[in-house]
Amino acid sequence: MHQFDNFPPVPLTLEGAALLHQMLKIKWPEWRALTPPQRANVIAEASAAFAAMEGQGSAMFSLLGHKGDLMLIHFREDFEALGRAQRSLPKLALWDFFETTMSYVSVVELGLYESTLKMYSSLAEKDVPAHSPEWEKAIEETLNRQREAMRPRLFPEIPPAKFCCFYPMDKRRGEEKNWYQLSIAERQRQMAEHGEIGRRYAGTVRQVISGSIGFDDWEWGVDLFAEDPIVFKRLIYEMRFDEASAVYGLFGKFYIGQRLKPQELGTLFDI
Repeated sequence: MHQFDNFPPVPLTLEGAALLHQMLKIKWPEWRALTPPQRANVIAEASAAFAAMEGQGSAMFSLLGHKGDLMLIHFREDFEALGRAQRSLPKLALWDFFETTMSYVSVVELGLYESTLKMYSSLAEKDVPAHSPEWEKAIEETLNRQREAMRPRLFPEIPPAKFCCFYPMDKRRGEEKNWYQLSIAERQRQMAEHGEIGRRYAGTVRQVISGSIGFDDWEWGVDLFAEDPIVFKRLIYEMRFDEASAVYGLFGKFYIGQRLKPQELGTLFDI
């Protein structure tokens, strides 16, 4: 038996900013029914509102494909602030001309597989029982140190890159292949291999991983930001070949959009 087989199989995680993605489709018949002055007034109000929200951690992306026309991404300090951002949008006149095609709620998550294994090994060597007061104290001390060191990654700003790719994903829970039945050491090995690929793209892609277990229909959300969208294809294709993705990865719909500044909002509604 491995020295930490008796310890919890769940890796420690750190949680940070609350995230909301909103995919919207324009109701073109209703929009065309407005007069040009009416449309201008609606756009002016929305542009000013979105400019203020951009300063609070929101961004707009003009979507490509049939899944929507606009993607709004909101990064906030907590879920209370995220709720305020969501509730402010229906107050805009422009909101009457949108149909929500998809939304996604998650929280920035950093998985600490390596730290977890080191901590579990250390506690096992000291014969500290899992979930004992001594065990809980050691875990919390480790998490507190990591939270302080990782704060910039836990509460990131939305990168100013020109393009964004967002997709949700799961780990397989099938009859033959089940990620959650692998040992924590094996999952750590595969995720380390997976992370090596991402690090090779660090200079061209900014990645934000968010956890959504208990919040939405998938287990994680992935945001990729880059100046050149072709790099999304290259990165994701290469990752398809590592074991964690090839055997255990399940993917939802992909959304790709180009950054839209608040003052450019009117171009999306040009008739």
